[in-house]
Amino acid sequence: MMARVMDFIKELPLLNGLQFHNGVYLLGDPLVLLLIPIVAALFILRLRSQFVPAVRFSTGTLLQDIPPTFKTTASKYLVILRILAVILIILALARPQKRLEETTVETKGIDIALAIDLSTSMFAEDFSYKGNRQNRLDAIKAVVRDFIKNRDGDRIAMVAFAARAYTASPLTTDYNYLLKNLDRIYIGMLEDGTAIGNGLAAALNRIKDTKSPSKVVILLTDGRNNMGTISPMTAAEAARALNIRVYTIGAGAKGPVPYPMKDPLGNIVYQQVEIDVDDDTLTDIARLTGGQYFRATDFSSLRKIYADIDKLEKTRFEEKRFFEYKEFFHYFLIAAVALLLLETGLKTTILRRIP
Repeated sequence: MMARVMDFIKELPLLNGLQFHNGVYLLGDPLVLLLIPIVAALFILRLRSQFVPAVRFSTGTLLQDIPPTFKTTASKYLVILRILAVILIILALARPQKRLEETTVETKGIDIALAIDLSTSMFAEDFSYKGNRQNRLDAIKAVVRDFIKNRDGDRIAMVAFAARAYTASPLTTDYNYLLKNLDRIYIGMLEDGTAIGNGLAAALNRIKDTKSPSKVVILLTDGRNNMGTISPMTAAEAARALNIRVYTIGAGAKGPVPYPMKDPLGNIVYQQVEIDVDDDTLTDIARLTGGQYFRATDFSSLRKIYADIDKLEKTRFEEKRFFEYKEFFHYFLIAAVALLLLETGLKTTILRRIP
C-alpha cells in the first residue's frame, strides 16, 4: 500500500515537473513535502494548547466586558509565523529548481573534395534548366550549389582542373565562402586540356592528411585525360592507398551536342560536335576506390546523381544531452529566516508576555 502511495506522489504534476515557456520547474527531493502535513498537525495541537488557561478562576464574569487588545490577539497567533517558516524550510529541503536543457551535438563530419573540369568542352550547351539552355559548367554550378547547401557539418574543398589543377577552395565548413569561390571559377581561367589524373591528385592532397574517418572525392569531367603528369589510374591507386572513395561523374549527352563558336563576323553560332567521355576510365577509378560511376546526360540526371551521393555520404551525428539546473532553495531559506527573526523580534519586544 505504501509503495503505491509513493508511486502516486512521484507522478504528481507538481513533483514531476511543470513545463513553462522558458524551462521546466520541478523539485529535486519531492518526498520531503510529506513532512508538511505532519508539521502542520503538530503546530495545530500546540496552537490549541495555547488557549488552555494557565491559571483558573471560579468565574470570568468580570472580564467579559473587557475587549481583547491587538497585542493580546496578535500574541496568540504569533506561532503562525513559525509555522510558515517551517513550511518554507521544508520547501527548501525539497530543492525547487529549474531545469535548463542544453543539448550538445558532436558531428562526425565527412571530408569532401569536389573536382570540377574547366576544359573548353564544358561550353557545350546540352543541359536545360527551366526551359533555358545552359552550358555544362553553369548546370554543374547550380547542382553543386544545392549539394553544398544540403551538407551539414562536413568540410568541403574544391579543385578545378583543365590542363593543370587549381585549388579553388581549401577544406572548410564556411559554405558561404565555398559558394563564392564556386561562382569565381570559369572556363578559360586555366590552360585548355583535360588533366583528370592531376585534378584527382590535387583533390586527394586537400583531404589526405585530415583525421576524418570518412573521405570522399567527387570528380566531374566531360572528356578524356589528354594532359598532365599523373595518369588517372595512378591517382586512383593513391586514393585507394589513402582509403579515400572517389565518385566519378561523366557529364554530357551522348552523340552530337550544340557547341557555341564565333563566325568570321564575331557572332555566336552553334555547331553540332561530338565530345567523347571516357566512361571506362571513370568507371575503373570509382570501382578501384570503392565509389561509383555516374553518367549525367541532362540536368535532371545530374541533380539526381548529386542527390544519390548525398544519401550515400550522409553525415553521422552523435548526440549527447546534458541538463543544467538552477536552484531556488535559498530563496525559501531566506524567507524562512526572515520570518523566524520577525517572530523572535516581536516576541521579545512589542508582543512580549510576562507571566
